[in-house]
Amino acid sequence: MNASPSQPHPAEWPEARELRDTEERGLPAGRHALHKEHLMAQIRDDIRNTGTPAPTPVRQRNPFLRRTILLPAAACALAGAVAGGFALYGDNSGDGTTPLATGPALTTPLGTVDAKGGPQLLDRISLAAAEASGPTVRDGQFVYIASKVANTYPRTVDDRTTVVSQELHDRQVWQSRDGKDGWLIEQGETGDEGITLAGKYASSSAYDSLAKLPTTPDALLKQINQDVEKNRDKEVPHDQAAFVALGDLLTESYPPAKLTAAIYRAAARIPGVVTVDDAVDATGRHGIAVARLNEQDGRRTEWIFDKKSLEFLGERSVQVKPDESGVFKVGTVTFTSAITQRAVVDGNKQLPSRAG
Repeated sequence: MNASPSQPHPAEWPEARELRDTEERGLPAGRHALHKEHLMAQIRDDIRNTGTPAPTPVRQRNPFLRRTILLPAAACALAGAVAGGFALYGDNSGDGTTPLATGPALTTPLGTVDAKGGPQLLDRISLAAAEASGPTVRDGQFVYIASKVANTYPRTVDDRTTVVSQELHDRQVWQSRDGKDGWLIEQGETGDEGITLAGKYASSSAYDSLAKLPTTPDALLKQINQDVEKNRDKEVPHDQAAFVALGDLLTESYPPAKLTAAIYRAAARIPGVVTVDDAVDATGRHGIAVARLNEQDGRRTEWIFDKKSLEFLGERSVQVKPDESGVFKVGTVTFTSAITQRAVVDGNKQLPSRAG
């Protein structure tokens, strides 16, 4: 949150060197390079040739799905796929970006799991969400979302592999009501001016699309399951993909209150959803988490909520079982995010404080 990122960033990364020096978990080298280069080459060319991605016809993408569902996890981490299906690795190619510092891998205590607590907590969260006032987005307005994010990934240099985490950094996204226009500014990743999210990077998870989704839990989950089965990478278990897809509707979007309540009730119907008594978002806020373990890679996706208000704070992915490659140790935070502000503004790149 299959944010999202952050899942989940454009890079200078010279192709030959980076394909040799950076490796990801669990994917054969040939497929790894294919997925990574297909995605990264397109973004690099856009940035270097024009400064912003070249306008192209809008690609219709299912609003439920981000790259962590559509592609294997290893390729997504390399592409920096953060919530919302679009993210870019930093570079210093002369376009104003500065590489983010990397340091020791982020780690966390795992927290205590209640295997039966998920549905009860989600029911409480759903009731709280239904009572909240949802956004109203008029024609010409944009949804603005500010967050803090960081990714963790393995880097192999001279046959030595280490796991490093990005420096926690700011991410700002603007998205038009219809999803055909927008802007991204990510510290250390896009340059100070940012890049357009129009054209080929247009989003179909915008407010208009969300407003058309079912607001009854069973109907919403049925649609999620249909779309996930049709589009997910088969390496991702179906129920995990559905849970991540629901989470993506909570991150870089601003769903109406009725839909938000339905998302939580739909998630309660997915097998394997649990609670974690203590989880920490990217800004250090402690909360309680609704979570689900991906048995394939040993990672747990956690949606983090304030323990008192039950407000959604952010999400993270935590390695809770040893992965087959042995690269990620138990307790490693492989992705973390925290929403710091959501607002509706009157123009692209406008900040809420300046909204009229």
